[in-house]
Amino acid sequence: MVFVGACSYGILSTIVKLAYWDGYAIEVIAVMQALIGFCCLWIFSLFTKTTTNKVLPLQGKSKWLVIVSGGCIGLTSYVYYLSVKYIPASVAIICLMQFTWMSVLLEWCLFKKRPSQQQLGIITIILLATYLASGLQDSTNIHWKGLSLATLSALMYAGYVVLNARLPQTGGTSITRSMYAMLGSVITLSIITFPGLIAAQCWNLQLFRWVILLAFFGTIIPPLLFAGGIPKIGAGKSAVIMTAELPVAIISACVILHEPIASLQWWGVGLLLASIVYMKTR
Repeated sequence: MVFVGACSYGILSTIVKLAYWDGYAIEVIAVMQALIGFCCLWIFSLFTKTTTNKVLPLQGKSKWLVIVSGGCIGLTSYVYYLSVKYIPASVAIICLMQFTWMSVLLEWCLFKKRPSQQQLGIITIILLATYLASGLQDSTNIHWKGLSLATLSALMYAGYVVLNARLPQTGGTSITRSMYAMLGSVITLSIITFPGLIAAQCWNLQLFRWVILLAFFGTIIPPLLFAGGIPKIGAGKSAVIMTAELPVAIISACVILHEPIASLQWWGVGLLLASIVYMKTR
């Protein structure tokens, strides 16, 4: 379940790229994905109420904190989708995976949790692997605006991970918490992208082909599978299995989008994946 959920996340960048090629604006895609995801999770929450009587409801401050955290993850997705407009999907996912070491440094800066020498060594290897995997050796083919946006999305995601780990985790089922987080995404994205939503000329039935796919693989399936799978195998093993998102994203970009991946980049991907797995197991 955890593996399939991670693979679902892995194909999002490819779907977004296809939607771009079909002429749809990022503002419309991001907001509609979050809205459909929220509606589906709300329906699921109605059916789970009768079977979760032992779980305390999500109330007051905790509910608002979850909504705010959802706004943060919504912004992360929006910036990540923007980056895919300028750079290959395979490069965008490599940049996004930098959140693994950024979160370590953020904990150091915000909470004085100094990383060990071993962690710093792994971060150095991750940066080297990223350089190889992204194809930065041939910088003429890399759009620096897209690279900057993808790196910003990684930093925002790292901030979300660090802060969310310190939020109170009591009250509400996993589905309920996911629903309120998605509500935060809908509100935040609607405010941020409002001018673009008004100006968009791509409101048609074909739009739902893309946003339903994005909502299904990005905001519906992963939370449900993670809620069922992670408690059975634990957070440590889950964190390792969830790195499957990286190779799946690159393979789908290569097979579906026909993005060229050089042999040196594959070596970089392998080194990056091994480094992330080692960091998470430690």
